[in-house]
Amino acid sequence: MGKYVNNNLIKDEKVEYETTYHWIIFCNLWALITLFISPLIHKLTDEFAITNKRVIIKTGLISRKTFEMNHGKIESVNVDQGILGRLLGYGTIRIVGSGGTKESFPRILKPLEFRKKFQEFSV
Repeated sequence: MGKYVNNNLIKDEKVEYETTYHWIIFCNLWALITLFISPLIHKLTDEFAITNKRVIIKTGLISRKTFEMNHGKIESVNVDQGILGRLLGYGTIRIVGSGGTKESFPRILKPLEFRKKFQEFSV
């Protein structure tokens, strides 16, 4: 379990599902320029979790961006996958919250499983 998620759980909350970035994040020009350090830092520090009460996503090492939303406030979790994403098992998760809040998280490992786990807890 990620350190941020673990430190920010509320009473009677437990992590039900976690995921990370797909290895495809290492296959781009920026990864090559930074000697694969930048994508490695992202893979090791960014956290994507579904608890029994909410979705928690934390990105960034030095400047941190967090997304935490209760299941009841999320209208939908959409998955976008291209052909390569379907073949290799990665995609973009788009979370739409009540009030029109939209957040996208690209190159996530097994995005359909992420959506399925969310749907199991939002019923």
